[in-house]
Amino acid sequence: MNRMGAGLVRTIVKAGAAAVPAGRGTVVLIYHRVGASSALDVDLATAEFAHQMEWLATRGGARPLAPALETLQDAATDPHDVVVTFDDGTADFAETALPVLVEHHIPVTLYLATAFIEEQRPFPDDGRPLTWAALRDACSTGLVDVASHTHTHAVLDRLPPGRVADELDRSRRLIEDRLGRPCTDFAYPKAIAPSDAADAQVRARFRSAALAGTRANRAGHTDPHRLARSPIQRSDGRRYFERKVAGGMGFEDTLRRAANRWRYRNVDS
Repeated sequence: MNRMGAGLVRTIVKAGAAAVPAGRGTVVLIYHRVGASSALDVDLATAEFAHQMEWLATRGGARPLAPALETLQDAATDPHDVVVTFDDGTADFAETALPVLVEHHIPVTLYLATAFIEEQRPFPDDGRPLTWAALRDACSTGLVDVASHTHTHAVLDRLPPGRVADELDRSRRLIEDRLGRPCTDFAYPKAIAPSDAADAQVRARFRSAALAGTRANRAGHTDPHRLARSPIQRSDGRRYFERKVAGGMGFEDTLRRAANRWRYRNVDS
C-alpha cells in the first residue's frame, strides 16, 4: 500500500474508533519522540507536544505512575487520572521533551532500552541514544522516573527463559547502578504480550508491566502487569489526542495489535 492509501486507511480507522464511547479510568499515554524531524508517526512536532502538555496542565495535570498504580487497586475509587510515559530513550527526550515537561510540571516515566544507552548504539530510524549523564540530569528535576524496556528492546513472547531473564536483569541492574535509584516498572517492547513463561519472570521482578490497549484502566479491574497505554501519534491531531486522553480510540488499538503480530512475527528485537 502506498503512503496515500495508508493515510486514508488511518483516517478511516481513527474516525471509526472515535465514534466508540470512551471508558472512565486512568489513562496512560505513550510517547516516543519529539521534534526529531523523522518520518515516524510517533515523532511529534515540538509545538504540538508543547500544546498537549499545556492542555493537560490546564486540566489538572498528570500523576506519577506510582500513585496512579496504587489508586487502581481500590475498586471504591473512580479516578480519571492521566499518566505520561515515554519509550526507548532517544536523545530528544532530554533535549526537547524534558524542557516542556518541566515548564508545565508534568511527571513522566521513561521506559529505557538500556543497551542503546550503555553502548551508545543508535536506535532505528536515526534515533540518537540518551547518555547516562543526561538521564541523571533529567532525574534531578524530580519529575522523571526511569523504568525497564528490556536491555536490547527484545520481544519477549518468543525468547527462551534464560534470554528473558538476561534481558530483564541486565536492564534493571544498569538503571539501578548508573542512576542510583530503584527500577520497579516495565513496558513490553512493541507492546506485544509475553509468553506465559516471560509473564511469570516479569511479575517476579516488577510491580507493573505495560502493553498498549488505547483505553482507560478501571480501578479495581486492572491487572498492574497488563497496564493499558494509549500511543500518541502525529496523525492524531488535537481531536484524537483529546479522545485518547478521555479513554477512547480502543478500536484503533485492536487493529494495530493484529497488524503488529503479523509485522513482527519474525522479529525478536
